[in-house]
Amino acid sequence: MLHRRAFLATSTAAVTAPAWAAVPSSTKVALLGQALIEHALPPSAWPARDAIARTLNPFDACFSNFETVIKGPRAGAPTRELGTLHAATPDVIDTLKAVHVNVLSTSNNHAFDLGTGGILDTMDALKAAHLPFAGTGHTLNEAAQPAFVDTHNGPVAFVCFASGKVREGGAATPTRAGVNEMRLTPENAPHPDDTTRILKAVRDARARAKTVFVYQHNHYWEPDQVQVPRWQQAFARECIDAGASSFVGHGVPLLQGIEVYRGAPIFYGLGNFIFQTEKAQGAYGPESWQSVIVDCAFENGTCRSAKFIPIVLNEVGLNGPDDMKTRGAPSIATAVQAREILTRLQGLSAVFNTDVQMNGQGEGWLNLAK
Repeated sequence: MLHRRAFLATSTAAVTAPAWAAVPSSTKVALLGQALIEHALPPSAWPARDAIARTLNPFDACFSNFETVIKGPRAGAPTRELGTLHAATPDVIDTLKAVHVNVLSTSNNHAFDLGTGGILDTMDALKAAHLPFAGTGHTLNEAAQPAFVDTHNGPVAFVCFASGKVREGGAATPTRAGVNEMRLTPENAPHPDDTTRILKAVRDARARAKTVFVYQHNHYWEPDQVQVPRWQQAFARECIDAGASSFVGHGVPLLQGIEVYRGAPIFYGLGNFIFQTEKAQGAYGPESWQSVIVDCAFENGTCRSAKFIPIVLNEVGLNGPDDMKTRGAPSIATAVQAREILTRLQGLSAVFNTDVQMNGQGEGWLNLAK
């Protein structure tokens, strides 16, 4: 596995195309909900950890959003109230690696929770853990660069950005570290400077990798959170047109619908994978504690199949409602729970004329042909 800058250095030094570029390739990618993880989860605190690790082990790339800031020597004062401050020590990274998460987005509205210093400390911690990431950087140009995961069938690329609730000072600039932000204009459209930068990164990534994901962490929500903004739908399709193999979203803390555009799946919102919110029990509805792992297979950059592994998260910690350290960890859903989750996903995706199918055992898959 190579960090994005290491991969760029090696790729530019090559005189001829790599061997994988000339042969058919099949790549398995797991797409997860966001990881709001503030406390490390050893097996004793996460009874289903081994089962989740076995589920994710076969994948070439396993992607989530890191909704947490690592507290390090450069951390500044909190930029938000403690109840919504997402900060942790570096051992939470080990928790993610233990279940085979091997690439992250760091572009989200919580990246700046401990100021610019927190962004820098988080990047350093992920580099020390040899975990590729995209979406933040020392400069705007660096924050816009893709992350690459090296696989036996060549690299898989991830272009990451955030929109909405990025606090003043949190966005990267040509001279300041921060988040790769996409702003909205007063007309409620993506800012052309930002879309130009993001789409260029998509095209550049496609020149180096057959399989390219674009990730958006969005907090410009509709009044009904499950609804996907029209501008987001339009931009997701632009990303596919620019060369993305798939588009993935988080932000709303629950599942949103799926669209298939030109054969490419667009997962507008995958909800939560780990959800260690400090808010009291009941602050979020039951849908925030249910999600899916998306099992995608790509051949030469084209998605050939997308299956769904439903999961449930424990809203209450192992030692009761006051135990925030062991809440929000996923386990594989039972057949009954899986059918409930997939039925909801069917309804959300029908809005996009997308066919989510399932059988009586609670196994689900996406009909890419429709």
